[in-house]
Amino acid sequence: MGITDTFGITGSALSAQSVHIDMIARNMANAQVVSGSAQGAYRAQRPEFSAILNSQFGQGMANNSIFNGKQTDGVMVSAFNESQAPIERQRMPESPMADADGFVYLSNVNMVEEMAFMMEASRSYQSNVEVMNTAKQLMLSTLSIGK
Repeated sequence: MGITDTFGITGSALSAQSVHIDMIARNMANAQVVSGSAQGAYRAQRPEFSAILNSQFGQGMANNSIFNGKQTDGVMVSAFNESQAPIERQRMPESPMADADGFVYLSNVNMVEEMAFMMEASRSYQSNVEVMNTAKQLMLSTLSIGK
């Protein structure tokens, strides 16, 4: 793995964290949404990250992170999972969304949890930007050695 591979790897991590931050924002936007049934209530979404690894270590390691048009190392969002936290129900017979028993169902988004996830994703994003900047500085320093 060369220093140029760093850009592909951190680029994939930046992309994955961008998806994560977008999903957190979507969860927070739907935190106060009510529904007339537990099945229709909004459930918080979580991305599932997985590594993209070079499947054959030792072969092709001198190449960049692109092989036959496919990325061979980095991070990707492989799936989206719904939170299994229980749906809260409240009695609001005056609501037009209320069911026959007068209950509305709230989303299972926990705002404190979402803020913690947002801080984690933001810090991860910032760390990857710093890795890119450091790699860029190393490459520039390498180029100036011969001067």
